[in-house]
Amino acid sequence: MLDPKWIRDCPGEVRELLRKRRHAFDLDGLLAIESEKRDTLTRAEDLKARRNEGSRKVGELKKNGLDASALMEEMRLIGEQVRELDQKLAKIEEDYQGQLLMMPNRIHESVPVGDDERANAELRRWGEPLQFAFEPKPHWELGETLGIMDFERGVRLAESRFTVLKGAGARLERGIINFMLDLHTTKHGYKEVMPPILVNSATMYGTGQLPKFAEEQYRCTAPDDLWLIPTAEVPLTNLHYGEILKESDLPLYYTAYTPCFRREAGSYGRDMRGMLRMHQFDKVELVKLCTPETSYAELDLLLGAAEKVLQLLDIPYRVVVLSSGDIGNAAAKTYDIEVWLPSQNCYREISSCSNCEDFQARRMGTRYKTKDGGKTRFVHTLNGSGLAVGRCLVAIMENYQREDGSIAVPKALRPYVGNMETVAI
Repeated sequence: MLDPKWIRDCPGEVRELLRKRRHAFDLDGLLAIESEKRDTLTRAEDLKARRNEGSRKVGELKKNGLDASALMEEMRLIGEQVRELDQKLAKIEEDYQGQLLMMPNRIHESVPVGDDERANAELRRWGEPLQFAFEPKPHWELGETLGIMDFERGVRLAESRFTVLKGAGARLERGIINFMLDLHTTKHGYKEVMPPILVNSATMYGTGQLPKFAEEQYRCTAPDDLWLIPTAEVPLTNLHYGEILKESDLPLYYTAYTPCFRREAGSYGRDMRGMLRMHQFDKVELVKLCTPETSYAELDLLLGAAEKVLQLLDIPYRVVVLSSGDIGNAAAKTYDIEVWLPSQNCYREISSCSNCEDFQARRMGTRYKTKDGGKTRFVHTLNGSGLAVGRCLVAIMENYQREDGSIAVPKALRPYVGNMETVAI
């Protein structure tokens, strides 16, 4: 959520933000609602002041044995007007907050301006794509031939975009999860958390999934107010919902493995084959809460932690900065890590690492008290995939495939899969 005072006082800057984001938000409509809210509040407060003064005078008249009936009738009528204005104000406030929650975050000055992903800026590359002496196969072909992926039974058990991992496939997935968690907890200082994968609406509002992306989420049927999480970012970032922290407690680093669930409405036709775009997938998430002064240094560290996973697995990747037209609604700046997939001869996203500044903290009411005892401030929140587990499995399969259809297991991963060196028929 953006600072309402900034929106009211600097509409020109807000319009420029919306232009850069290519976001068709009705700012004039929001400002009109905000103006009506202030006018209605002023009228209500004026009437309440008259009512309080009138009540005081009624008391004096009665004390002096004088007739107060006319004044009492006037106060009754004022009271009815106050109730009507309070009801109107509640409705206006609901409309105002609803519109405010749909606005995107401000973007950092270093974010490239552009319409979409074509304006993203490549930051660096790591590793050289392997030149195969044969035509590399896609992961779904490898997985089905080896008997470690079963897409047909996944559809039969659920629907499209679900799969079943079996044997070495399931073991590799579990091994990748443990490898990532050990790396982030022992080397990068993250505290491991096992959060709920069902959360309430307030939690989903806190990180910005609601109301804007409700159609992309899986929700329990009424009367339960519960949603399946689209990422562990949601419960981890909300761990301190409504709290006032101490500056000395910051930064806070959290990591968690969870299954994740997304409908991805409107994405049909893209990546229909294989495991790149699933409705259920595994992910190890990284989340930070910190002060505004340190948040961009912390973003670089978070990005480095996610990159380290691919470096240890020796898989080529590149890092790009997302443009203003491609960046997520809650993020002020985002780096994407894109892993090399030989079968597609291109890089594909495996992690997004974002600084949301105080956008989520305002929605959650998460603040901290400064060391000097001054005014409380909103924390900055950061998140990133460290990494998407299924896509990491896909990258291993495609980059470590052999001509005979077998797959070598990266050395760093072998201790997590019973020292298995090869997946073969």
